[in-house]
Amino acid sequence: MKQLLLVFIGGGLGSTLRFIVGRWLNSTENGIPYGTFATNILGSLLIGIILGMAAKNDGLSESQTLLLATGFCGGFTTFSTFAYENHVFLKSGDFTSFAFYTIGSFMIGFLAVFGGMYLVK
Repeated sequence: MKQLLLVFIGGGLGSTLRFIVGRWLNSTENGIPYGTFATNILGSLLIGIILGMAAKNDGLSESQTLLLATGFCGGFTTFSTFAYENHVFLKSGDFTSFAFYTIGSFMIGFLAVFGGMYLVK
């Protein structure tokens, strides 16, 4: 139960911050989502730092990792987790899984968005 609460709190904080950054940086004039881009990049940097610290001499506890990486970064951006998982594939030399996961995620993700929009028309 404690683990769920940590993820819940971190996710709420991350989602709230993502909303604030999006409102502040996303352009209504030209439609370029600078806020989304910024949260994706910042979230990827943060999850790298957090999981790097967790792996390095147990620098973070499991509870801290759940709060910060799973919760906060997960709420702030799911792209951070996607980027980290691809890093793991590349680091282990599993280029086939990297290619299928990356290409599949983009293609199926886009198709799912378009399919969902089609279903509600």
